[in-house]
Amino acid sequence: MVLLPQMSETLAILALHNRLILVTKGDRLLQEQKLERSGLRSFFDRVHVLVEKDASGYRELIQQECLDPSNTWMIGNSPKSDINPAIEAGLHAIFIPHDRTWSAECVEIAQSPRVVTLQRFADLVDYFDHDTHRGDQL
Repeated sequence: MVLLPQMSETLAILALHNRLILVTKGDRLLQEQKLERSGLRSFFDRVHVLVEKDASGYRELIQQECLDPSNTWMIGNSPKSDINPAIEAGLHAIFIPHDRTWSAECVEIAQSPRVVTLQRFADLVDYFDHDTHRGDQL
């Protein structure tokens, strides 16, 4: 497992003023083991492992976690599983491109004023340095 540059530092800063929820998909035990090995578990208030990351799954999370969609951001590298379904569910989304994103996850990003593209994970610190962007991050 190789973490993105400045991932730990970025999560530490974001966790100071935001509720961080990790949403992933796949085998629950495998995903939880990977998270523990990464050393990042402590930054997340909650972890949800879904069978599929789609709009209905995000809507369910909004209900379960009592999230305000107008103040909640999905941050991810997959247009298909992170960005588009989050937008469909009424959330904001930040797309961070990654050259190792699985080709099946690379679809056109939904056109929406609620989608922002940042080039690096560490850019999240500057983006959320403004009170208007603070909230819940998935």
